[in-house]
Amino acid sequence: MPRGILGDVPTPISTGLVVALDGPGSSGKSSVGAAAALRLGYRFCDTGLLYRAATWLALKRRVRVEGARADPATLVALVPEIELVPDENGRLAHVSVDGEDVTAEVHTPRVDEAVSAVSRVPELRAALLERQRSLAAEPGGIIMAGRDIGTVVLPDADLKIFLDASVEERARRRTEERDLIPDSQEARYILAQLRRRDELDSKRDVAPLRPAADAVHIVTDGNKFEETVDAVVTTIGSAEHAHAAPSPAATPR
Repeated sequence: MPRGILGDVPTPISTGLVVALDGPGSSGKSSVGAAAALRLGYRFCDTGLLYRAATWLALKRRVRVEGARADPATLVALVPEIELVPDENGRLAHVSVDGEDVTAEVHTPRVDEAVSAVSRVPELRAALLERQRSLAAEPGGIIMAGRDIGTVVLPDADLKIFLDASVEERARRRTEERDLIPDSQEARYILAQLRRRDELDSKRDVAPLRPAADAVHIVTDGNKFEETVDAVVTTIGSAEHAHAAPSPAATPR
């Protein structure tokens, strides 16, 4: 039997599972999920891009998203303008709004600060729910990353993974990604914003951030990027073999 990349897990056999990959902000869901999907020949969808795109567009159009004057109907009306566009490897990694590539714009600090409030709007979550499920239902394996994939969007996913790291580790990674000086004012702001978003996401009334009861929990503090990708790939490989194995009832006597 072929062996896995870590030497003790069978290699994936590409039966094409639906994988829910959840975790808090900057836990590595997007980059790790995309790299794992590339290795496995899976499609990849970062659902957070949908919420970031909605946030960016709401800010641009001056749509009220917080407080008593929030305008959910106008926010939901923005959704048809948002598309996720596949790259050359089939990963839904680009954001298009009204035909314009705004992938870079949706990752700005201004969007970081506002996206949690936008994500708490129940009407918006409902508007995006069926789009996410439709993507998962298309042929072929897919890794779908987000904060409520295993608990709300795809509760019947073939495999659920919760990717986690301490808030300090996640802040350090985001600081490095943005080429900021450690312990600078900007770096401290990132840490404060991640703590704030963790608090908001875990306590929101609609789809709070939490691991699914049957999720495989992977903590990545201290991991190199490739080590975390390895862990996700081998976890999916094991699940593929488990799904491919005949059930006891089907085993001939």
